[in-house]
Amino acid sequence: MNVTVFGTGYVGLVQGAILAEVGHHVICVDVDANKVEKLKLGIIPIFEPGLEALVKENHAAGRLEFTTDAVAAIKHGQVQFIAVGTPPDEDGSADLKYVLTVAATIGEHTERNQIIINKSTVPVGSADKVRAEVEKVLKKRGRDDINFDVVSNPEFLKEGSAVSDCQKPDRIIIGTDSDTTVEVMRELYAPFNRNRDKIIVMDVKSAELTKYAANCMLATKISFMNEMANLAERLGADIEAVRQGIGSDPRIGYHFIYPGVGYGGSCFPKDLQALIRASDAINFDAKVLKAVELRNKEQKATLFEKVNEHFNGHLQGKVFAIWGLSFKPNTDDMRDAPSRVLMEALWEAGANVQAYDPEAMEEAQRIYGTHEQLILCGTKEAALKNTHALIIVTEWQNFRAPDFELIKSQLYEPTIFDGRNLYDPQRMLSKGFTYYSVGRAKPLLLSNTSVAVHSELMHS
Repeated sequence: MNVTVFGTGYVGLVQGAILAEVGHHVICVDVDANKVEKLKLGIIPIFEPGLEALVKENHAAGRLEFTTDAVAAIKHGQVQFIAVGTPPDEDGSADLKYVLTVAATIGEHTERNQIIINKSTVPVGSADKVRAEVEKVLKKRGRDDINFDVVSNPEFLKEGSAVSDCQKPDRIIIGTDSDTTVEVMRELYAPFNRNRDKIIVMDVKSAELTKYAANCMLATKISFMNEMANLAERLGADIEAVRQGIGSDPRIGYHFIYPGVGYGGSCFPKDLQALIRASDAINFDAKVLKAVELRNKEQKATLFEKVNEHFNGHLQGKVFAIWGLSFKPNTDDMRDAPSRVLMEALWEAGANVQAYDPEAMEEAQRIYGTHEQLILCGTKEAALKNTHALIIVTEWQNFRAPDFELIKSQLYEPTIFDGRNLYDPQRMLSKGFTYYSVGRAKPLLLSNTSVAVHSELMHS
């Protein structure tokens, strides 16, 4: 099938590459000529495991093209994906200007019946706005003879595993009232629907709400677990034991119940805020959503609070090593990342930062430039040199088993603030570290015999 995708951002590029991989002929459109030229050369604007190879291979095979020529792209596609950004407006609501610009462009240049697939994350009722925009342009052209359908087909990609999520979706939501459109969509997604029927057909507004509801539910689980972690610290309980205890219940499960320093990225904060604003617009008080947002905002401040308390508020001139800048592993995305809240609070208090992240160094440079209180280091070991403490913000795999003796030798005092609970508190104590984690009471000093037994158990 010939497919047109408007937008070569995170969603559009991944979706376009995966559709090309299964044999569709995909043209991706973007207004940024420089970006398009780089994509043609295989230069990918984001870090996503597996994406670069897919783009290069399918572009070389002629199944994936990049262009700024919207007219030619519209002519090419049997279906037209809208996968452009919906950035938050000043009040937090989703800004549809890019979506509606694409809708107008399709209406202006199409010469045949169209299926317009809205892949962008948009509020309930957006399909109606897209339809009205296309109708307005077609009427202006005198082309009322052209029929079209607007489909809601939300994405459920996780940054860091987007390629796999797109190749093996757990569900494919199709929002439309047209049986004809459903058949076209089934043909489009047939290569991803072989093991079992993953396609769920519903009305457009329900499909639009499904996307927001999914992200807000996951954000709720995270904020709830962080609230339990804060309780556990104060009550002397271990949130990691609690996590295993509740996760074993199949009604709850283990996904998204890891305590930490709050969620970030391009989806959860933006989508939660957009749904809150949409609720306000219809005079509905979304109490749970607002509580989730507030808990997450406060959770991002907990690492700084622990650092500040440990040093009795005397942070002026101190230097801290930070491991992890991206909001999660396997991405370079720092949008709404907890690391930013932490660093900016440290700087405000007069402290300096030496930071390392496996993928987000260029992004940090782009955001902060030559900030006088920030040194970006080439390795995690280099970030430790002559610092007062290590702070772990992102749970990258290569942070999980470091050389603790090296860490101790580089720090002015052996102190670790672990925002992701990577290490065992008792083991850290036995190694001579002052160790702060999330939702776990400080361990008591064991006797020499107990330390030996504990060490043996940890390594058995």
